[in-house]
Parts: sequence; structure tokens; C-alpha cells
Amino acid sequence: MTQTTDLNAIADALRQHDRFLVVTHENPDGDALGSLLAATLALRQLGKHAVMYLPGQTPLPREYAFMPLDELVRERPADAGERVLLAVDCAKEDRIGDEALLSLAPLVLDVDHHHDNTRFGNVNLIVADASSTGEVLRDVFTELGVELTPELAEPLYIALVTDTGRFQYANTTPKALRLAAELVEAGADIHAVFQEVYESVEFAKLKLLARALDRAEVLEGGRIVVSHLLRSDFVDAGASEPYSEGIIDYLRAVEGAELAVLVREQLAHRAQAYKGSLRSSIDELDVSAIARRFGGGGHRQAAGFSTDLRLEQIIEQIREGFLDQRAASRA
Repeated sequence: MTQTTDLNAIADALRQHDRFLVVTHENPDGDALGSLLAATLALRQLGKHAVMYLPGQTPLPREYAFMPLDELVRERPADAGERVLLAVDCAKEDRIGDEALLSLAPLVLDVDHHHDNTRFGNVNLIVADASSTGEVLRDVFTELGVELTPELAEPLYIALVTDTGRFQYANTTPKALRLAAELVEAGADIHAVFQEVYESVEFAKLKLLARALDRAEVLEGGRIVVSHLLRSDFVDAGASEPYSEGIIDYLRAVEGAELAVLVREQLAHRAQAYKGSLRSSIDELDVSAIARRFGGGGHRQAAGFSTDLRLEQIIEQIREGFLDQRAASRA
């Protein structure tokens, strides 16, 4: 495998092949869906045949329903073994949701910005200091001579604006802001994106948020804010799993909070009954290291995991991981 941050290696691989299967991580967010769509559109502009694939039937987050994703397929294409696999914004192969793809594909390309990416591709472009995978893809598109049309600019903007928290997170670099300006100049409709992503909240999501806030509690003198959602909460609210997206940001906003935690019980009965999300706003804390205690991962300030531990065990493991890191930072 080639472990590289040389975008020329990825660009060459994209030039040399004609048929692609583009995938991202399960339970996709704005960067995942924006990168998935943008990569597909760019490949088609280059005359390639590209198919978007997201395994499973879990509904997409409601706030991204306005994106032109009608051609997204949810079952593995019959010719998957004949297509180059391009994974975008996916830090680990098991997060694709269909690990058999890696053995089927004649070539695997991995484009991402998670610092703990496992480099599962035959060629990997991992830019850990990029604001988003959308930002990494823009550099790839420039190398390939892809025209930045309005249709392409908008999903890249969605990737960028969501992964930077509307340009408020620490990953909002000067390069990210310059890219935002470029995408707006190219025709991305920032007002429409804002309205759809941030101001089209369904009532069921508000009910789920209310349940999570009601359950919120503080640990370690207020340095940890934690809440959880049970399967019954989703049923009572009439909400699907994607409705929990963004709830953790309310927990992170609590004054004095160094670590925000949301644990939710998965709606489908699975071996790994719980999913956890971790967020922090302090540089001294690497929440991806805490997520790795459960086999998960992510960014320094945003990470997640799945586990079969009991709820009280999950919270205790997170608390111990937090204390270990804070002790290490003071040493």
C-alpha cells in the first residue's frame, strides 16, 4: 500500500481508470455526503463512469434531503468488482458498511482528512490538517483540471461549512475561508444551504433534543457534560437515528465543559448496541484517543465509536480516558 499525502498519486489513479464506485462512511454527515456527491460529479465531468453507493437502508439526515442524491444506490452494484473503489471522508474500512468491497475492488483509493485514518487504500491521500475532505478534494480537482461549476461548488461548500461548524471550529483555517469564498464565487448558494441544513428542523428532532437535554448531567466538576438517548426515545419522538445529529453541539456549548458526550442506543438490535459521540473545544484533549478505547476514532476534537458495553460502563470508560489525558497534559 502507498501511504502518501502526495495528491499526484491520487490524481494519476483517477486519470488512469474509467469506472468508479464512490463510497463514504455509514451514518454520513455533511462532509461525507458533500464529498461523495462532489467526487462523483467531478469524475463524470472527466468522462468517467461513477456510481455513488451507501450500504444499508438507514435514512439520510433530513437536513441533506435537498441535495441531488437521487442516483445514490443502497445495494452493492453487481459490477462492484470491476470498479475502482474511491472512499471519501472514511477513516476506517469498517465504516464503509460493506467491507467485502475492499477485496472485490481492483484498486482502492482513500481520500480523507482524519488524522487516525488507517490508510486502507492501495493509494491514500490523507491531509490531517485540512478542514474537511471537501477541501482535500478541491485540491485534487484542481490538479485534474476539473471546472468548478455551481453544481460542484455547492456540495463542496456543504462539506466545508458543516465540518467547520459554520466556520466556528478550530479547523477553520485561512485556506478554508479562502476556499469558501471561491465556492461562493463559483455559484454555491450559501443562503439555501443555511436554510436547508440549519433552519429546517423537524418537530420530532426538537422532541429528541428535549429528551437529551433533560437527561444531561455534569461530571468532574462540570468539565464533562454527558447525556444519552434510548431506543424508546426515538420511538416516542417519531424520530429516526439521523435525528440525533447535532444534539451534541448543545452539550459542548455548556460553560466550563471540556468534553461533551452523547451516547445513543441503536434502533436496530445489533451486537454493538450503543453509538457514542465525543466533542471538545480544548487543544489539550484528543477525543479520538478516548474513542479508540472502544475501537472508534475520528478527529482530535470530534470522534465517535460503537460498543456492546453497558451504558454505565461506557460513561466510566470515557471518564477514565478524560482523566488520563488531562493528567498527561499536566505532566
